Amino acid sequence: MAASRKTSAATQTAAADKPVAPDKPAAAKKTAAAGKSAAKKPSGRSKAVSGQEAASGQKAASDRTAASERKPAAGTKAGAAKTAAPRKAASDPKAASDPKAASGQKAAGGQKAAGGRKPAAGTKAGAAKTAAPRKAARAPADRAAGDRLTPYEQKRDFAQTPEPSGRSRSGRARGTVKAPAGGPGHAPRFVVQRHRARRLHYDLRFEIDGVLVSWAVPKGPTLDPDVRHAAIHVEDHPIEYVDFEGVIPSGQYGGGDVIVWDTGTWEPHATDDPAAAVAAGDFHADLQGQKLRGRFILVRRGEPDRSGKEQWLLLHKHDEYAVKGWNPEDYPESVLSGRTNDEVKADPDRMWRSDLPPSKASVPVKDGGHSGQAGRTAAPRGGRARSTRRSAHSGGKATEEPDAGSDGPSADQLAGLDALGSGGTWEVYGRRLRLTNLDKELFPPRPGEEPVAKREFIAYAARIAPVILPYLEGRPLNMNRYPNGAGTRGFWHKQLPSHVPEWIPRWDRPGTSAGEASTYLVVDEPAALVWAANFGALEWHAWTARADAPGCPTYALIDIDPGAATSWEDVLVLARLHRTALDHLGVRGQPKVTGRRGIQVWIPIAPGPSSAEVTAWVEQLSRAVGDVVPELVSWKWELRDRSGHARLDYTQNAGHKTLVAPYSPRPLAGAPVSAPIAWDELDDPALRPDGFTIGNIFGRLGERGDLFRPVLDTTQVLPPIT
Repeated sequence: MAASRKTSAATQTAAADKPVAPDKPAAAKKTAAAGKSAAKKPSGRSKAVSGQEAASGQKAASDRTAASERKPAAGTKAGAAKTAAPRKAASDPKAASDPKAASGQKAAGGQKAAGGRKPAAGTKAGAAKTAAPRKAARAPADRAAGDRLTPYEQKRDFAQTPEPSGRSRSGRARGTVKAPAGGPGHAPRFVVQRHRARRLHYDLRFEIDGVLVSWAVPKGPTLDPDVRHAAIHVEDHPIEYVDFEGVIPSGQYGGGDVIVWDTGTWEPHATDDPAAAVAAGDFHADLQGQKLRGRFILVRRGEPDRSGKEQWLLLHKHDEYAVKGWNPEDYPESVLSGRTNDEVKADPDRMWRSDLPPSKASVPVKDGGHSGQAGRTAAPRGGRARSTRRSAHSGGKATEEPDAGSDGPSADQLAGLDALGSGGTWEVYGRRLRLTNLDKELFPPRPGEEPVAKREFIAYAARIAPVILPYLEGRPLNMNRYPNGAGTRGFWHKQLPSHVPEWIPRWDRPGTSAGEASTYLVVDEPAALVWAANFGALEWHAWTARADAPGCPTYALIDIDPGAATSWEDVLVLARLHRTALDHLGVRGQPKVTGRRGIQVWIPIAPGPSSAEVTAWVEQLSRAVGDVVPELVSWKWELRDRSGHARLDYTQNAGHKTLVAPYSPRPLAGAPVSAPIAWDELDDPALRPDGFTIGNIFGRLGERGDLFRPVLDTTQVLPPIT
């Protein structure tokens, strides 16, 4: 799409000491030059923050405030254009008062309730709906917000139970101040906990007004639209409960073992006031979880029972996510730790932290092990034995899952790989893999170093698999193959060969034409990555969308692609300007060096926007950045037409495009990898785009952990760029 060439407010503040008035082009040019100069002259790691402020020209806090306050008027030409960015459209205001919308029929405004279809961006209706974030749900009028956690607290002795108390460090009860669900710019979260107390049940909780509004569901939620399960409305829980996993001691309220069975984000349907819908006894929610997807409905059944508890019914709509016969008991593992209730009960005081290095990931629950996990995707599976289970979105088809150690292959297994001759069978992650040509040189040497043989590359794939798996699982993989090594010509390989072992996970792409790849590799287990390495895939590119929703990316990608005349310092200038623009907008993104010459930024987003909408948002952002330093950037498509300038390649967000995965090797001398970095490392003079290799990346992981883990928190909503 054609985007406005005017510098956005985000990048005007990134480049100027004062906001630039749109009717003063001379002032804009002058302040842009000042911002460019500041971005080119970092003062080192110790002055990263001040360097960023020099580039932005304003304090980050005031920038964010300005970003949140400057919204285009709904229905105006500017408002319609600006809100074409992929913010999830809010529900039609008419729907709350429309009885047809409330019952799931076609609303008066023409929005199809069953599909939840949002209005086209840029239309008057679309501008009005996307001009501002969804307003915070109101607390029920008959209950003061400060009292909402009192029943929860009165039932528990927090000196005995590891459950979160729901109080801040100051001792003030959380939930006493209304807050937007999920926080500013975030979709609200939900969690389902499998809880074995006196009886097995599932606890279904929705984030509304700063607390988790909760139901106990004895038979659990299901995707089967023909099944209705009883649900009991219970006391609100604190937000911190969203990632609680552990054992509640016997004798305490709810004593038993608890796992995070599913988690994700949700959107209310047919109302802008979910708290009022709950109070009215008719609550509709669209869920985007790791197991649960689609529209769920909770309906109250008459008056409370003798104990004062409200009886409700839980059901799933007949939509594209419905699966007849779907049973929650077929999927018993935690999405947080990969453990079952039995495993949690056997090891009650520890849990797995996927955001920490493997050697430090098993942490005491009472020392904070149950914090900081909200919204993450499934972690490595903890090295415990797995039985045959079913994929939650496979329609019930059983698949064999091996015993997979989360810390990578053992020393004995690596010694076994070393002991093989030029080929042989290697057993790792519960699979037997036939390896070939292990002594072949795959990566040429750098000066003073040795070349990297296939055996070392296979070992790297096996060791990095538990770290990289969360970025690959559930996503089709494009393989860049170099069967004869990085010094030769490679080629893209998308179609999974028919001769692969039966256990290799795969995705059959629907609706393909002759000549198109129809079956893709999906790295859902570590051994699949080892297989790909043996197949000669030196580079791993996963889709930005998952196989179960191929049109809905979970990342927005910024690709700083240097030209022949682009220096490393020029790349850093462009990266710092993007850093400042994102900070101004209040948007989280994680940078990584490419392993070649560039830098990329991955921005996690909540499911919803299409690839085209994400592309449009990134184009608007990158063009604004490019307008600050036009002498560094070319927008020409053909490489030969760019005069050696860098390209800010927003087109990498198109549905069929991919970027190299974090920790993937690059087919160059020394086997460099695309390594995540911290934002302040942009100001470190020692940083190089190809400085991390398969030989030194594990030392960095041991020191700093996986810096890319925040991209797994896909609850962020992209704001309009104003």
